[in-house]
Amino acid sequence: MMSIRLLRYSLPSFNNHQIFIGNSLFFNSCCSIPKASIRSLTKMASYSTLTSSSSSRLLFRQLFEKESSTYTYLLADVDHPQKPALLVDPVDKTSDRDLSLIKELGLKLIYAINTHVHADHVTGTGTIKSKDPSVQSIISKASCAKADLLVEPGDKIHFGDLFLEVRATPGHTAGCVTYVTGDGPNQPQPRMAFTGDALLIRGCGRTDFQGGSSEQLYKSVHSQIFTLPKDTYVYPAHDYKGFTVSTVAEEMQYNPRLTKNEETFKGIMANLNLAYPKMIDVAVPANMVCGMQDIESKAS
Repeated sequence: MMSIRLLRYSLPSFNNHQIFIGNSLFFNSCCSIPKASIRSLTKMASYSTLTSSSSSRLLFRQLFEKESSTYTYLLADVDHPQKPALLVDPVDKTSDRDLSLIKELGLKLIYAINTHVHADHVTGTGTIKSKDPSVQSIISKASCAKADLLVEPGDKIHFGDLFLEVRATPGHTAGCVTYVTGDGPNQPQPRMAFTGDALLIRGCGRTDFQGGSSEQLYKSVHSQIFTLPKDTYVYPAHDYKGFTVSTVAEEMQYNPRLTKNEETFKGIMANLNLAYPKMIDVAVPANMVCGMQDIESKAS
């Protein structure tokens, strides 16, 4: 069994409250994209779904679930003897596909992690754990959801000799986090940020439910994502226009919402008039218990 290694370090706070970092790990249609101008979109660079890296040890795949337009990301350290892997934002309907791919590639899935409690689909962590009980689910402690591991800002999630840093990016929901590949020797370069629904390509997640706050989202993105190196790849949880990846530099220049000042941004978000997410009443209760709601209900 692989040991869990988790380190914590201080990240800059995006509000006036100090973040207290502990020493241990504690157990325990929702997006919208504005209509971008054709001129803006045509300036978007074209990227492959496999990032260039100073080390060949990272295996990376971007997977798609078409009904909710959700991206799932597979990362693995293929130079490690056990080839440990993790999935970011798996979806229940495509968990069999993901597990099949992992088996084909000879990887050992150790973590299934979520960027937040999703409202537009049921997470695949529950179904994955039912088929492979050794896999551990991860979500932020701030989400108040159940998972095997609860992470906080500054935590590092290790898989082999690679790791993801946890950055708090609330605003879409109160518990949103962004996972960022490590900065250091043998870590992938450029870095990669898995932003969930906080930052989308030329957009951002809505802020009108699940403890959302446009003010908080604006501060989160500007302090925790836009402070990353400009060449950092941005991999969101969703896209509805066929785009797969952006960069911090692109979003800082072309994002039609987050390039505005805070007050203008808050006005934009307050006037979106979006429909009630059709899956929210099913997805949120299930995702609060790691996608295992049906199994737990039957057991009781």
